[in-house]
Amino acid sequence: MSIDIDTARKVAHLARIRVPEDNLPALASELSNILTFMEQLGEVDVDGIEPMTSVTPMRLKRREDVVTDGGYPEKVLKNAPDAREGFFAVPKVVE
Repeated sequence: MSIDIDTARKVAHLARIRVPEDNLPALASELSNILTFMEQLGEVDVDGIEPMTSVTPMRLKRREDVVTDGGYPEKVLKNAPDAREGFFAVPKVVE
């Protein structure tokens, strides 16, 4: 897929990146190269291959999923503008 200069300008605008006009052809070329590489990756047959988290096989550390208050509510609420009865107090927004 080929990216033209107008598309590169639009992508830069959407990404909020200021790109000088004389750099737009290089940006368009780089974006085209990236899309070409992504198309090549799409052609790779990955059926039956397990997803990996690293190039070396390892098991991720797991912990029990337990809901807690963090164990130190006083520290959490210390800098709150308004805290009552162990909770953040916020203005009422619904009548």
